[in-house]
Amino acid sequence: MKTKVAIIGSGNIGTDLMIKILRLSESLEMSVMVGIDPNSDGLARAKRMGVSTTSAGVDGLLTLPEWPEIKLVFDATSAKAHHYNWEKIKAFPDKRMIDLTPAAVGPYLVPPVNFQDNMEVPNVNMVTCGGQATIPIVAAINRIAKVHYGEIVASIASKSAGPGTRANIDEFTETTAAAIETVGGADKGKAIIVLNPAEPPLVMRDTVLTLSDQGDRATIQNSIHEMVAEVQKYVPGYQLHQEVQFDDIPKDKPVFIEGLGLRHGLKTSVLLKVVGAGHYLPEYAGNLDIMTSAARATGERIVENFYLQQ
Repeated sequence: MKTKVAIIGSGNIGTDLMIKILRLSESLEMSVMVGIDPNSDGLARAKRMGVSTTSAGVDGLLTLPEWPEIKLVFDATSAKAHHYNWEKIKAFPDKRMIDLTPAAVGPYLVPPVNFQDNMEVPNVNMVTCGGQATIPIVAAINRIAKVHYGEIVASIASKSAGPGTRANIDEFTETTAAAIETVGGADKGKAIIVLNPAEPPLVMRDTVLTLSDQGDRATIQNSIHEMVAEVQKYVPGYQLHQEVQFDDIPKDKPVFIEGLGLRHGLKTSVLLKVVGAGHYLPEYAGNLDIMTSAARATGERIVENFYLQQ
């Protein structure tokens, strides 16, 4: 029997997540789509697909007859709105929340890296699109050679950045940098986002740069390839753009890293690209696709490890 879920946020991310659940999930059942704009395309599409809707936000959700049976709530709104939504949802101990905003109320979660540590937490945060794409790589390197510095650059098509993404730019960099440290394992993290205005729009590209202790390069490379394969299980369009590159930073020519001082070691460069599945959004919107795919994968794992065991 499938577990019923609700999505708060009828914009691009929420709508794409809804379609993924309807088309792909064997354990999640779409129950309610929640929005605040009664004329939004997401609510209209939900109605056409037989999903109950409300345009009264989270307060409207709590009044619906479907609410008692819903176990998982996905929040695809904004960092600011999530704080309000969570205040309402946390009053119901039988509900779990998966946060797709950079609010970071709950612990950061990247499915192939730290799901087991957070599967029973009532509110988990999916970091950011850049975080979901790059933190697995930082973690893959860190499990072989201690990462002291991790820097990521996420380049996304400007057309794929809606009002929510643009409003959360500061939270994006802060949340991603913090998760590079707490989830990826780096001593120091830095995140940069680029909104690429190119026409036609380009797919999401991510660059991961780490400075770590010296380690066997073939072992590090294998660890990265294994992690890419894990992510591809739920994001088929996730791939290495070219082979992993290594450079030595010698002890007599160290680099200065703010907050860490002069450091030497092994520099690893990883170039990625993420092509969207095209369920609701264009293929170039891989940044949105990886968020919705990671959220769906997290929801399914929570159901498999928690609700189905009861």
